[in-house]
Amino acid sequence: MTSTPGQVTFPSTAQVGTSRLRSGILGAGFIGEVHARAIRAAGGTLAAVAEATPAGSEAAARRLGASWAAPDAEALITSDDVDVVHICTPNHLHAPLVKLALESGKHVICEKPLAVSVDQAEQLVAAAASAGVISAVPFVYRYYPTVREARSRVARGDAGTLRLLHGSYLQDWLSSASDQNWRVDPTLGGASRAFADIGVHWCDVVEFTTGHRITALTARMLTAVPARQSGAGMRAVGTEDAATLLFETDGGALGSLVVSQVSPGRKNRLWFSLDGAENSLVFDQELPESLWVGSRDATRLILRGSSAMAPEALRHSVLPAGHPQGYQDCFNGLVSDVYNAVSGEPADGMPTFVDGLRAARLTSAVLASAADQSWVEVAS
Repeated sequence: MTSTPGQVTFPSTAQVGTSRLRSGILGAGFIGEVHARAIRAAGGTLAAVAEATPAGSEAAARRLGASWAAPDAEALITSDDVDVVHICTPNHLHAPLVKLALESGKHVICEKPLAVSVDQAEQLVAAAASAGVISAVPFVYRYYPTVREARSRVARGDAGTLRLLHGSYLQDWLSSASDQNWRVDPTLGGASRAFADIGVHWCDVVEFTTGHRITALTARMLTAVPARQSGAGMRAVGTEDAATLLFETDGGALGSLVVSQVSPGRKNRLWFSLDGAENSLVFDQELPESLWVGSRDATRLILRGSSAMAPEALRHSVLPAGHPQGYQDCFNGLVSDVYNAVSGEPADGMPTFVDGLRAARLTSAVLASAADQSWVEVAS
């Protein structure tokens, strides 16, 4: 292993070989830990971890079982020991870190938002294409087998012409004034919080499943908790806790969405209903082992792993039916697809930087509509 000045090395249980991709994680919080597990599940090696300080990097490397602790982000990105960079830092750091990784010839998985502005996202898409590397944004809800089943049924025409696309993404982790997080600060998280953090996930999975694209929308935003505890005092909040949207699609459907991080009792409820002329298809991320299919005559549940599922859906059903799959399994599937793509085996439905740019454009339209209280066209 080539040493990087200032690095702290730890023993690793993973065998490093020339055929195994070596990954580095920037940011070792909740989502960084999810990435670490997915790297190993995909057959990769967790080579390095970097946190905000050298001491933080050392602690994270021990906790996650990385081979070494990078003293800072630049040391990790430029190291010869890292093939793929996983960026899990606060949002305002995404664009500069992605840029450095691409300039260093590294493959990149960057948490959303890819960037906090459309211009930045466009530049990163162009830079990734120019660098000729694999790039991805973890829109992992695409990887539920029941979502893939809904997508297959829409593509086959089982649902008929889609008329209404509606649903919600609800959480409660910021419902109290005592709840605090760096995402609340627009200088760290960006101008939008609830929509840019979770609303874009709903839009991505619904556009992915239906093949429709949102072309115009009108949005309203709510800051339900105008001040939050900060140290001994209170600090004004500059981002939204909730948002509502009405939208139109290029396929002629109408839609609605409620996004909230202040809905008590809702931990991570991404729910959608795709209402067609023949069938409706309903998915609930908190109950992901079944897809609800409704018609005029009957309703049924398509269970994950059953013979009723399409081959594309079964490809992502990695455990026997009755053994629940969840969020981590979706992440494992994404990272596996990215690593296979590095080896020249691209997979259908892998979310790329282009999808990150799409999310940035939707966020920009939501902000513009909420500011003007008007309908806004979404850039294609």
